[in-house]
Amino acid sequence: MAALVIALVVDALIGEPRLLWGRLGHPVVWLGHFASRLEGFFNKGTQRTARGGFAWLRVVSFAGLLGLLLQILCTWLPYGWVLMGLIGSVGLATRSLDQHVRAVATALDQDLEAGRAAVGHIVGRDLDDLDAAGIARAAIESLAENSSDGLIAPLFWFALLGLPGLFMYKAINTLDSLWGHRNARFEAFGKIAARADDAANWVPARLTAFSVSLVSGTLLPLAAAFRDGPKHRSVNAGWPEAAFATALNLTLAGPRAYDGQMTQDPPMGRGTRQATSAHIRAALRLLWYLWAWWLITCLAWLLLNLLSHLP
Repeated sequence: MAALVIALVVDALIGEPRLLWGRLGHPVVWLGHFASRLEGFFNKGTQRTARGGFAWLRVVSFAGLLGLLLQILCTWLPYGWVLMGLIGSVGLATRSLDQHVRAVATALDQDLEAGRAAVGHIVGRDLDDLDAAGIARAAIESLAENSSDGLIAPLFWFALLGLPGLFMYKAINTLDSLWGHRNARFEAFGKIAARADDAANWVPARLTAFSVSLVSGTLLPLAAAFRDGPKHRSVNAGWPEAAFATALNLTLAGPRAYDGQMTQDPPMGRGTRQATSAHIRAALRLLWYLWAWWLITCLAWLLLNLLSHLP
């Protein structure tokens, strides 16, 4: 619990220090290079689903073993929980998420083209036809989904399994981003990576919707997540999207264009579709309410554990 508190606070205060990662390279980038080498070696020939599963197992096992070795080291060192929290903060992305999404709100306040350029850094959809409301919705949708992937899910696995759980989750999430595409190259090879990410995020996505209801003071976001979440083409993304949409009185998702093809995605939420930069900033406040709620929860849990050990 002490390590979790440190990880949350350090992530909020420092985020991803550019000076450090600019020189050393971010661990997720290292992981990506390792995964790309394996993909080039294994993604060929026949039985690509099995070959992709074997490559996936190698990456995730390596990440879990590294996390286990670091956790053992932390248990040997005096005040090792401090080091564990510092290492764990690398797996959280609250401040980084805030910076990327806030940049969209700032750019959108300037002009439409600046907003499109900024949102293009965080979403993969077609941008040419997006109006200001579409840009704002895209930013909020990305924020909602990544509030689970970047905060709640890594925190959940860190709390449950320590550094091995956190490292394995980050590996699973990264491999889904790299290999979990439905195209000729990755349809078979990345199938296990995609399904594993769905499984790893199943509980955190629903926990995110529940947390949004808690910090909003109403059950409406959770009810919307139960109503709209299962309609989303992703087994998990709809839950935080529907919860954020309802908390902000918006309708998110709906038809969107990817590589020139329109999707008929169902709407998430029942509010207005005329999102603005003010809605983006309101969504960011909601993100930090989630962060604060889980910080307070971890602190309370830590205090209860300390009190239970008093004579």
